[in-house]
Amino acid sequence: MHYSSLKRTADFNRVYKSNKRWHDKSFVLFAVPDGRECSVGFVASKKIGNAVKRARAKRRLRALFLKMIPMLKNGKYVLVAKPPILDTPFNELEKAFRRAIKRLDIGQ
Repeated sequence: MHYSSLKRTADFNRVYKSNKRWHDKSFVLFAVPDGRECSVGFVASKKIGNAVKRARAKRRLRALFLKMIPMLKNGKYVLVAKPPILDTPFNELEKAFRRAIKRLDIGQ
């Protein structure tokens, strides 16, 4: 499955205002399932650290999303990094994302 990137602030805000969100110690997932296409945005604020750390956090989120995209319904998603994402093993991130998919009912 292919995905596009969310670019505009209005698109991010629309996803943020949805009722589907999942908090984990390393990231927050916001979801708005719809049948059209799969769009995603990745956010890492200055709470994560300097530019190098923020870029690494977004790369980890992107890799996680790409690995899990076959399991997801089409929709709009925003992944927000939290500071522990830099120290959390990738397999724990995968487990948390799988729990989020089940809990939010956004899996295929």
